[in-house]
Amino acid sequence: MTEPLYTRDILRLAASIPHLAGFDAVDGPDVRSPTCGARMRVAVTLDGAGRVASLSQAVEACAFGQAAAALVGNYAIGRTAAEVSTALAATASWLTGAGEAEPWPGFAALASARHRKGRHGAILLPLRALLAAIEAAS
Repeated sequence: MTEPLYTRDILRLAASIPHLAGFDAVDGPDVRSPTCGARMRVAVTLDGAGRVASLSQAVEACAFGQAAAALVGNYAIGRTAAEVSTALAATASWLTGAGEAEPWPGFAALASARHRKGRHGAILLPLRALLAAIEAAS
């Protein structure tokens, strides 16, 4: 039997993206997935230590990308560019099966996408967009 593409947990996450706004309202870099065309824009403010103090995000992606955006949004506050960059590399490794540890809080819910290479770009997109926003705000 084939496992469903989207689990109940993925759909629940996709419907709960925090800090969500429309593309017109988010003044951050526009980042796209080269594999699927998903699109995100994230804007952040940083505290004096370069940590994310607040964010807003706009998302056009499949349920995997939306679920990843929800998880990234839930745990972005307090993160630095170095932490996000490390998480991005760890997630890319995890998606290909090279890493077993959960690369970002809650990403275990996205494990069903690990063998669906076409979804990897959408899952990486929120981390790429967050990193671009932190770099733009620095």
